[in-house]
Amino acid sequence: MSIIEKAAGKLGTEGFANVVDQPRKSATATQSKSITLDLDILRKLGGVTPNQEKTQIAEEFRLIKRPLIKNALNHGPGKIQNGNLIMVTSALSGEGKSFCSVNLAMSIAMEMDHTVLLIDADVARPSLPKYLGLRPLKGLLDLLLDDNLEVSDVMMRTNVEKLSILTAGTKSRHSTELLASQGMNKLLTDIGQRYRDRIIIFDSPPLLMTTESQALATQMGQIVMVVEAETTPQKVVLEALRQIESCEVINLIFNKSRYIPNSGYYGSYYT
Repeated sequence: MSIIEKAAGKLGTEGFANVVDQPRKSATATQSKSITLDLDILRKLGGVTPNQEKTQIAEEFRLIKRPLIKNALNHGPGKIQNGNLIMVTSALSGEGKSFCSVNLAMSIAMEMDHTVLLIDADVARPSLPKYLGLRPLKGLLDLLLDDNLEVSDVMMRTNVEKLSILTAGTKSRHSTELLASQGMNKLLTDIGQRYRDRIIIFDSPPLLMTTESQALATQMGQIVMVVEAETTPQKVVLEALRQIESCEVINLIFNKSRYIPNSGYYGSYYT
């Protein structure tokens, strides 16, 4: 294990984005899409946004992202394979993983030298459309089912310059098999290696609720597991950790924790 951090609050369910279809450049060009995030609403919901005044939550995610970025872009002898592929998950639902996914992606996008792709990999119960106000769109599962689709066909830019989003896409009864397929491995290689400065954040299903996260975890370089402080039983956390023990780097975030002055952000975890 590497870090335990705490992130306060919980993202609300009010949507804060509009999808804008851009004109085609030519008769054969792929129609591109962009999303205008309502940053004012996101800020009111307690989220991290660019150009905001210094806040506790923004500072906490600055601390959380530092070791993740270091691992993602370390090209030395101790390089972590697929280090720029970061899965955010939890043991159970309702612990705040989507809140952490969105804010982690937003915080990294505020860096000068990195771009971020936020992928909704919670294909059974997608959360990002609810949080970001997105209508149903083609996304991750469509890429795995349709060989004619390219990432650029379904990836959406945002008004946060370095942040792009890929939705879960059309539901499929074979979602677990698709996430564990060679097609998924090829897709991850493509999006992970095409741009050396890109960090990919996967908002993934809870580990003990579905099997999709276990399939996805085998291909990740880093995993961030969100734990609802003072709520999730230790035995549940330990069981969830056993599901992802094959990953080299596992980080924990204590979410919804009570702030204790002068306590610091770091803690310890032992198994």
